[in-house]
Amino acid sequence: MALPVVLYFIIFNYIPMAGIVMAFEKFTVKDGIFGSPWVGLKNFTDFFQSYYCFRVIRNTFLLSFYDLIFGFPAPIIFALLLNEVHSRVFKRSVQTISYLPYFISMVVIAGLIIDFTGSGGFITNILQNFGVKNENLLAKAEYFRTIFVSTNIWQNLGFGSIIYLASLSGIDPELYEAAVIDGAGKIKQIWHVTLPGISSTIIILLILRLGVMMTVSFEKVILLYSPITYETADVISSFTYRKGLLEFNYGYSTAVGLFNSVINFILILTANFLSRKYSETSLF
Repeated sequence: MALPVVLYFIIFNYIPMAGIVMAFEKFTVKDGIFGSPWVGLKNFTDFFQSYYCFRVIRNTFLLSFYDLIFGFPAPIIFALLLNEVHSRVFKRSVQTISYLPYFISMVVIAGLIIDFTGSGGFITNILQNFGVKNENLLAKAEYFRTIFVSTNIWQNLGFGSIIYLASLSGIDPELYEAAVIDGAGKIKQIWHVTLPGISSTIIILLILRLGVMMTVSFEKVILLYSPITYETADVISSFTYRKGLLEFNYGYSTAVGLFNSVINFILILTANFLSRKYSETSLF
């Protein structure tokens, strides 16, 4: 029964790792992976010495960091609020509505964002009442991060709360009864019963989130950014896309992608180590 899954990972995850060799070559399609000239660390040094290095690393980190700070707690708060709703009809309706954006194609989501934030768009008209000029917000580099992170929260809020709702259902109701007898109100019940009850779930998901800290939604960035907003929107994944598929510099783009993967690997190991050291929860 496990064989199809094992074969899947071998064929689509482990065998393609041979392509890492391209990061150390001046790769050409004609010579192939094992026939292209070896250049050692030249692709890496070219990237670190380039003007774009600091910019794409900064943008990738800031978008991921803001998404972590604002986006990670959002499903937790949403799940806690839904957990306090006693009307099953209302609760199910809110859950269904909140799940919908997650299942909409990213192309459609990007189209909605472009329409809503364009000159005369729905969001632009609302912001105009607060002193924001009626102009294309996505054409302004200073607004890109806000738009990207806020729409991420909207898109993933409902689906991200599913695991927390499942975890909340496993908390013993007697703990709440004991807290009420001790005089605890709703806030104290959440703080002393609910959050400790789902703390292991929160920690595991946080470790996994940190493991992709330097990986920003490639499709969304590509669909929303433009040369005007490269200063704040260009990230490592979009940079490797342009270098690899548009400029055919495959060795260079592979080197940048490998650097990004190594950073993510270090982050998840560090997060797991700290979690294992200071709590009883860890991935391995």
